[in-house]
Amino acid sequence: MKNSHIGIFDSGIGGLTVAKALMNVLPKENIVYFGDTKHLPYGEKSIKSIQEFSTKIINFLVSKKCKIIIIACNSASSAVAQSIAKVAYNIPILNVIDPVIKEVGKVCSNNIGVIGTKATISSNIYEKKFKLLDNNANIRSLATPLLAPMIEEGFINEKISSTIITNYLSDKRLANISHLILACTHYPLIQQEISDYYKNKVTVIDSATIVAKYIALKLKKLDLLSVSTTKNHHFYVSNYTDSFEKSANFFLKKSIKLKEIDIFS
Repeated sequence: MKNSHIGIFDSGIGGLTVAKALMNVLPKENIVYFGDTKHLPYGEKSIKSIQEFSTKIINFLVSKKCKIIIIACNSASSAVAQSIAKVAYNIPILNVIDPVIKEVGKVCSNNIGVIGTKATISSNIYEKKFKLLDNNANIRSLATPLLAPMIEEGFINEKISSTIITNYLSDKRLANISHLILACTHYPLIQQEISDYYKNKVTVIDSATIVAKYIALKLKKLDLLSVSTTKNHHFYVSNYTDSFEKSANFFLKKSIKLKEIDIFS
């Protein structure tokens, strides 16, 4: 099991931020990545649909004998019921929300801003979890539905992305925050633009790195850290597009091949 793959899934390219952080933190680990490009973005889907998609993807990753599975999507992490763990046959399933809540909660529980998809924000998952740590926690959430599709289309560090980001972050609901949680794994791709907007006056949380470090500790605790020196990553999508492959190659700074596979029929 030590040399088995880490399974990661997301609705599209966003989860690659977690994959990249894992490659940096755990260079000996191999990854099986599944991007559900057929159904993106999850943030616009119903909870029932997200749960159905997630269950089938988890079953797929189980079939690939993954030793641990990461739900690298905030929308899925907030929508998937606890009972979904049953389909993984005792394989640990981690989400990208709990590690961030735990880490940020160590230093702050007030004046925290959260931006994410409609599904994530409407679930109030961040506020609920922060309230468990501190009943007086002050969380300010804002749905930013245009950001994920903007990133998927490659609009990064351009006038259009700057305009959309400024429009969202200037919303009065995010006024006077001290920390901003990027509650979508797509958003680290525009983290620098967001930091530039705040001129270093707001701490922008690097959720991908937090999650990667958490996974490393989890694997060490379970005695599942890989000892392999062979690189054998696999990247699957439910709907292949040249633009996705090009974006993935550009972001990961390496050439990868996407394989289209139908797991939903």
